[in-house]
Amino acid sequence: MVVKSKRGRRRYIAFTVSEGLTKESLAGKLAAFAGENPPKVIQCAEGWCILRCSPQERDRTVELMSAADPESKSLRTSGTLITLRRRYPRLMETRPPSRRKGRA
Repeated sequence: MVVKSKRGRRRYIAFTVSEGLTKESLAGKLAAFAGENPPKVIQCAEGWCILRCSPQERDRTVELMSAADPESKSLRTSGTLITLRRRYPRLMETRPPSRRKGRA
C-alpha cells in the first residue's frame, strides 16, 4: 500500500449526470476543459458518476464537471469510495468489477 505522505490525499465526488453519459465520453470532455491534469473518472453509468481529485482541486473539479455536463449535480465529497457507495446504493450497483486479483 502506498503511503499517503507520498501519494497525497484524495477526494471522491459523487455526481448525478445525464443518463447517456459514459465513462469514456466524460473523460474526454473533462480532458478538453481541464487541459493538463484532468480529474480521474472512477465510474460513470446510468446517470451517476464518481470523480477523483486532490482536496485542493475539489472546487475546480465541480466547476469542470458543470462545464462538461450542465445537467450534473454534485451530491457529496468523501475521502473513500466505500462511503459514497454505501450512501448511494445505485453507485454500489453500477460499480465496475474489481481489478484486484483474487477478488470477486
